[in-house]
Amino acid sequence: MSTVTAPPPTLAIWERARWTARKSLDAGAARALLGVKLIKRDLDRADEPAACSAMGGLTKAKSEELESYRTVGTALEFLKSEARCSLSAAV
Repeated sequence: MSTVTAPPPTLAIWERARWTARKSLDAGAARALLGVKLIKRDLDRADEPAACSAMGGLTKAKSEELESYRTVGTALEFLKSEARCSLSAAV
């Protein structure tokens, strides 16, 4: 007998947001989202706590900073994925 487990709450939230985004992005908005990126200073800044994490020397502050960059990066990639889906559906 197999057990079906519910997806983690975060995944469920993203799935609901995805459905909303897919229905509402026009081509101009989708193209604009594809052009959004982190600036070099932030990319460089994110490398520091990531390196500390890899070496096992992550302080609480650095851990929170790294999580902030991960959260923003994940959200940005989600939006770009939706933009690509919208553009390919419009073709």
